Amino acid sequence: MADIPNDNAQVHLRGAWDQMIEEIGKAREVIDDPKLYPPPPTDRNLAEGYRYLLGFLFGAIDRALSDPDYPYFRRAIQPLDKATIDNADAIYLCAEIDGNGTYLVKGKAQDHRHWRGEARTSSGRKAPQYVIFEATNVYAGDSGNIAELMPGSRVNTGTLDSSNLIVEPDGSFEVMLAPECPHGYSGNFIATKTTRQRNNPDGTTEDVDYTARYLVVRELFYDWGKEDTLDLHIARAGNEGVHPSPLSSTKTVGQMERIGEIVNNQMRFWNEFYAVVLETYQDMNGDGKQFMPRNAFNDPASANLATGGGQSTNVYAGGVYDLGEDEALIIEIRTPVSPAYMGLHLSNLWGESLDYANHTSSLNAFQAELDTDGVLRYVVAHRDPGVPNWLDTTNLPQGFMATRWSYTENPGELPTVNAKKVPFADIRVHLPSNVRSVPVEERREQIQIRQEHVQRRYRQY
Repeated sequence: MADIPNDNAQVHLRGAWDQMIEEIGKAREVIDDPKLYPPPPTDRNLAEGYRYLLGFLFGAIDRALSDPDYPYFRRAIQPLDKATIDNADAIYLCAEIDGNGTYLVKGKAQDHRHWRGEARTSSGRKAPQYVIFEATNVYAGDSGNIAELMPGSRVNTGTLDSSNLIVEPDGSFEVMLAPECPHGYSGNFIATKTTRQRNNPDGTTEDVDYTARYLVVRELFYDWGKEDTLDLHIARAGNEGVHPSPLSSTKTVGQMERIGEIVNNQMRFWNEFYAVVLETYQDMNGDGKQFMPRNAFNDPASANLATGGGQSTNVYAGGVYDLGEDEALIIEIRTPVSPAYMGLHLSNLWGESLDYANHTSSLNAFQAELDTDGVLRYVVAHRDPGVPNWLDTTNLPQGFMATRWSYTENPGELPTVNAKKVPFADIRVHLPSNVRSVPVEERREQIQIRQEHVQRRYRQY
């Protein structure tokens, strides 16, 4: 966009503001227009839909005002901005980059011996259970249309996880990002350019070049009482100590236009994704079943673009719980190959994880209690059944269930997940006889640990 003459700045800025407000108004339609695939219009779903919209607005402002020449790690998802059936155990960070340039990430971790497969320290502060850096060319959902899921659209140009991260004895590390690795460089490196072969509809193939625009970081937590976030800093090489250009009306116009575009497109994409791709409400492709079954799980499968992508080292399984007041769901998970991370989470139908700070609406493999037969059994219910692995629906009748396993290499054998709806009064009939009872005091202690951890994870100072 060319610079705006000074005498026209006011007109152009007002016009961009009005356009932004118009786009946000279009995004609002996504909450209750039946043609745009919203959740059922119950009082709570509508209330949460407006909060969801405000969350996208909150995140869009942060994104639109960022600069790849002077990047910083922003929280891509947080309690004020949840979406995408997010992982309650994760902090999602994102920095905007220009994949044609070179960047240096500096970090520091607390005790991280578990990244190397060693026993976790029993005292002191610890690094997150698992960390992964991914350079990608597309921010999921920005197109506003599920056509972006077609092969060859979204690509990770490079990845690096905590199992391969070179860390100094004091916990410090550096990661270089560049189009290609410099000759003789042996440190941590993530490529920001790649070439992939794409299959064309006519049967031919062609090489396509991809350039990263974002660096995404996921830090996954196990021990919420003792694990801390990484200390991270990112800079574009050559811009250290250099001033950015002063803000202009031309740049601000573009930022406001971008805010409206992000909010509207993100709202539309994810509604369509849940309804059409995941078939949350009904069979959409005519095969007689729903990809996200009711009170059941689809088969665990590795992350793939056709079902939304996600963390590249993850195996996913999901479904929708649909429970009456006096019903519960018993979930049994068998994991033959131990992963670097495993967790089970509940979300509302907008894809917002439930309030995991004040409810046990998620439990990972560290927090959950394994039964003596080696099976993890969870109970999804609207009220406390007094057993260890209760997933609290927060009285939401319907919502997503998502299971994630992170593997640093191909596990060879995938986990299995089974679910069965039972009367609330019969929960213990379907659990091993030696499953203990959880007193009210212990449950309150669980919640206190969660509340304190979430404040640390997302502290604002």
